[in-house]
Amino acid sequence: MPRFNRRQFLITAGAATAGSLLLHSCGPINDQTQFEVEIDPENAPETPTARLGFIALTDAAPLIIGREKGFFAKYGMTDVSVEKQASWGTTRDNLVLGSRGGGIDGAHILTPMPYLISEGIVTDGRRVPMYILARLNLNGQGICLSNDYRDLEIGVDSTPLKERFAERRAAGEDLRAAMTFPGGTHDCWIRYWLAAGGIDPDQEISTIVVPPPQMVANMRVGNMDTFCVGEPWPLQLVNQDIGYNALTTGELWQDHPEKALGMRADWVDEHPKAARALLMGTLEAQIWCSEPENVEEMCQILSRRAWFNVPFDDIIDRSRGIYDFGIGEVREMPDLMQKYWRDNASYPFKSHELWFLTENIRWGYLPPDADIKGMVDRVNREDLWREAAEAIGQGDMIPESTSRGPETFFDGKVFDPEDPQDYLKSLEITRI
Repeated sequence: MPRFNRRQFLITAGAATAGSLLLHSCGPINDQTQFEVEIDPENAPETPTARLGFIALTDAAPLIIGREKGFFAKYGMTDVSVEKQASWGTTRDNLVLGSRGGGIDGAHILTPMPYLISEGIVTDGRRVPMYILARLNLNGQGICLSNDYRDLEIGVDSTPLKERFAERRAAGEDLRAAMTFPGGTHDCWIRYWLAAGGIDPDQEISTIVVPPPQMVANMRVGNMDTFCVGEPWPLQLVNQDIGYNALTTGELWQDHPEKALGMRADWVDEHPKAARALLMGTLEAQIWCSEPENVEEMCQILSRRAWFNVPFDDIIDRSRGIYDFGIGEVREMPDLMQKYWRDNASYPFKSHELWFLTENIRWGYLPPDADIKGMVDRVNREDLWREAAEAIGQGDMIPESTSRGPETFFDGKVFDPEDPQDYLKSLEITRI
């Protein structure tokens, strides 16, 4: 059974460990956009201040744009800092601390993490109740391989890797598949992809943790064979000719859920109006990010040293749905690109979170008898999302149900949120 602890194997390129301090706290809003909005005193935030964390991934764009373009300030949240974290472990540790302890109140976060933190699974048993207020995006992650496998030209079907992995293990090589946090979205994607090809991610390759910004550097020095991470790092790998992309994760599950806006429950409960205002600003930022005419400006902002500190060219193509996989193939796939608002990208469907928790059971991170529906009801605050959407005039975007219904994956497997056990029984490789 996989274990969660602070000694989880972590490959780094000389960067800080999971328990390190914050690396960045943005200063004044760079864009001086002014909004003519009169805030009803009855709805005024209890505090204008919130500290949010982010990792350098393009799905953090709504929080960065919310700060840069003044969408948080528009609703009275005039003192919101969006602070760079060294890793998802850092994000976890700073959420446990909370802003009163020098940490953060909320974050751009891997969707399963608020559940794992709430249950004490990744916090040495300490339960820190969390809420998910919104989904930040759909799609937009990549699974990549080193140039050692270029001749195979692997795509969504990982099956050809099984024989090659066996040959390399027989030669005494240590094979490694990197993801960003145990039980997180990237862990789920790469495990699902490998297992669908008949490869056990715990027996036939070592599954290790590497922070997103360090993926490319570690591939360059041969520390892993394959990795899963969000943009811009898959495109940067291609641009530096260090490896190639097997797929973009929308090919595994089209319009799959990805990151979330997670907040400490005590902060939301103490500041319900501020939480609503923060959520309203986030939704408006997601709408702004989804407009084609804003894509270039968004990528220019993200590329700045204060945020990602990467070349604009490592961000722009994938944000337009243009995919160079690094093997002489460039495809336009706008339906599989990262989405921030359209196609209900922002609404946190409870059914999606049930899938992530079911996969955490599959791989031994949660016990088989975990009350995952109860967990979702405690953590998922789609009710607050609905209120915020109504408040900004987006009531028409509210889904009729908290479930998107059965989901079909690239290999034909179907997850019915009404019967997660049936899905688990259909899987050939599990830890159950």
